[in-house]
Amino acid sequence: MAHKTLHSNQKLFTLSLILLSLSLLIFFIFFGSKNNIVNRFKVETDQPNQLFTNPRWFDLIQEESNGDEKIKVGLVNFNDEEVSRYEVHGYGSLVDTVRVHFNCISKVREWKDFFPVWINEDSNLHPPTCPEIPMPRLEEYWDLNVVVAKVPCDGWTTETGMRDVFRLQVNLVVANLLVRSGWAKGPDVKWEVYAVFIGHCGPMPEIFRCDDLLRKEGDHWVYKPELKRLQQKVLMPPGTCQIAYPFGKTDNARQNKLKNRQFNHREAYVTVLHSSEAYVCGAIALAQSIIRTNSTKDLLLLHDEHVSPRSLTGLRTAGWKTRQIERIRSPFAEKGSYNEWNYSKLRIWLLTWYRKVVFIDSDFLVFKNMDWVFHYPQISAAGNDRTLFNSGIMVIEPSLCTFEDLMLKSFKVGSYNGGDQGFLNEVFTWWHRLPKEVNFLKYFDGNHSLNREKIPDDLSAIHYLGLKPWMCYRDYDCNWDIKERQVFASDKAHEKWWQVYDEMPERLKQYCGLSPHMNWRIKKWRRIAKKLSLPDEHWKIGVTDPRQYNLVQ
Repeated sequence: MAHKTLHSNQKLFTLSLILLSLSLLIFFIFFGSKNNIVNRFKVETDQPNQLFTNPRWFDLIQEESNGDEKIKVGLVNFNDEEVSRYEVHGYGSLVDTVRVHFNCISKVREWKDFFPVWINEDSNLHPPTCPEIPMPRLEEYWDLNVVVAKVPCDGWTTETGMRDVFRLQVNLVVANLLVRSGWAKGPDVKWEVYAVFIGHCGPMPEIFRCDDLLRKEGDHWVYKPELKRLQQKVLMPPGTCQIAYPFGKTDNARQNKLKNRQFNHREAYVTVLHSSEAYVCGAIALAQSIIRTNSTKDLLLLHDEHVSPRSLTGLRTAGWKTRQIERIRSPFAEKGSYNEWNYSKLRIWLLTWYRKVVFIDSDFLVFKNMDWVFHYPQISAAGNDRTLFNSGIMVIEPSLCTFEDLMLKSFKVGSYNGGDQGFLNEVFTWWHRLPKEVNFLKYFDGNHSLNREKIPDDLSAIHYLGLKPWMCYRDYDCNWDIKERQVFASDKAHEKWWQVYDEMPERLKQYCGLSPHMNWRIKKWRRIAKKLSLPDEHWKIGVTDPRQYNLVQ
């Protein structure tokens, strides 16, 4: 009898242990680890009444902050009915929600209103203005811990991206709220703020960096932004309708705020050579031109295996630090085209030991110190045409996750020109306008054709489009010899490049020699120009360039 009782007690004890274990397992599954509070948030998404059950974003925020304090959540782009559905089950005393009120931007506004083809940069005239993007009364929302926003994603796809002014407004509203709350108690007081975006398209990566993404679950994106970077973004003009700060003249107060929050980290000018050695001479001249301006930044050149050891010696002598890379093919470029491997430029995002770099094509020359460009955020560039920027010079903030995102998108997002410029303009639709003096495009069509010999002397840099100076005789710009390329012709710009060449050490000039093929090609174009009797008559100019007699292999 005692044996049966003991056996029965053992069974009861075993059953109790099993039930206790199951209870603990259920507790940890539904209630999380450590001392986190149980959270079940009911939010309005694309599916009504969908439960967003303990996705950990609230726990993450509590772990970063003081879990005993009440969390204030601002709701952006939710209507009254949606706000009423946004409930905290069982823990309402720990969360205070407030709807953020702001006027929606006018539906008549279009992207091109904020990204015009051209603006007047003459400082002697009235500065250009931008259309208004209404913001909330930020002083009414100065103590938020979290901003939750429903992102407008209508018309957005991975392949096409989006140029939508309301989406831009929602992102800027969230950014301004976070900066206002984050700095409310002063820059020396740690006040963590978070953003949660709801929508399959997520936030704009130009404003909210992937480096600040804490977690993505379904169509919810949780960010803890770096406030200094985010503040610089919200202080920028809403588009390229004005020159980006801090060097625009339209808002001195904003200028001063930016100057007081400059970053002091390693920075570099970066260029890329791949597929051939055709631009080695250009890269050498570029380095020498930057050094002449007393720049304090590093010079880094990325190259593939097509650049010979001899050329690398010259490039290093010129001032470049060099690093070998594997080139990246442009998925939408034609095989054998000039831009087939232009996506190699994307590797600049891997330079994460630099906080910021300025990419500059090797067909540039720099005439004035441009180190001030490093004060601008990503992506800052000069305009090209339509709403697009020219990727010949642009400010980049290296980031491994950005590089990975670009590589994933490279096979889905198209490019209007098959190269990196078209692709980057679809990925970074919200960019900041640099003054045209940093990227003076050597291009003269239509009404601008008369300006080809009136190039200003105060330019910071010239972008040598078309046939490059070192590919011509120094006597004149050989773009004149091809009718279709005369839009790139300027003897004045050509002369300025050769002035830099003349100041180079003799040991560097040998890398700018003419090969037999290059010499044959120039003579062929001259013969054709003579046969066509092109009216500019540059083909009549007698050639004195000594390089024609000292060809290099």
